[in-house]
Amino acid sequence: MIRSLAAISVIGCIAATTPAAAERLVTSLSEHRVMVTSSFNGSEVVLFGGIEREGGNLPGRGNYDIAVTVVGPRQDIVTFRRERVLGIWVNYESRIFENAPSYLAVLSNRPLEAITGDETLRRLQLGLDNIALPQRSDSDPANGTPSGVFRQAFLKLNDERGLYRQEPNGVTFLTPALFQASIALPANVPTGTYEIDVKLFADAAMIARTTSALEIYKAGFEQFVTSSAQNHGTLYGLATSLMALLTGWFASVVFRRD
Repeated sequence: MIRSLAAISVIGCIAATTPAAAERLVTSLSEHRVMVTSSFNGSEVVLFGGIEREGGNLPGRGNYDIAVTVVGPRQDIVTFRRERVLGIWVNYESRIFENAPSYLAVLSNRPLEAITGDETLRRLQLGLDNIALPQRSDSDPANGTPSGVFRQAFLKLNDERGLYRQEPNGVTFLTPALFQASIALPANVPTGTYEIDVKLFADAAMIARTTSALEIYKAGFEQFVTSSAQNHGTLYGLATSLMALLTGWFASVVFRRD
């Protein structure tokens, strides 16, 4: 009897110290490389994902939320505020957004505010309102414009160009554990490596996270011109100058008046 109670006690201790099976994300893209040519007018990449539990068990709940953040190559971007001076519009004040994403998409199955609290959104920098966009000012006007004004204008301009967007219904659950999201790429999408960050939430807490990458590259004549300009700048400059001269000479011959 004493041995039986001891065995039960040991089994109880092992069960108490064994962590519960945790969820994990498995994702894949419809294509990992997107080619940009002269006829490129935009594309769409589909992200597929599934929720699993450690040990291969099916998820024990169905109240999941997914947030997908797609970040394009980062770069310093200069913005200007124009003002009329003596009847002429001039660039009066400038701000440099340091290490800003050239492309940013935030997709979720419902509004972010309904998924988790504001503090968590700020900590995770989740959403256009929470993404870090540090600014530096090279100009020093008498009455400087607040940083928030430049930020809102920066987000609005990128939204109009199709480079920044936030879609509260951009993720669709096909089953309680399977989902998909469409990543729209406009015609003016920058080339480079894109980071895709997928977060899984349950009961307002992030419980799993996974990342992947997408490459957008130029091909054909556009890539030849880009490579020539970057790797052989002097020859590229001479070639373009010669082409301009030949074009001007040819136009003068064709349209000259005898």
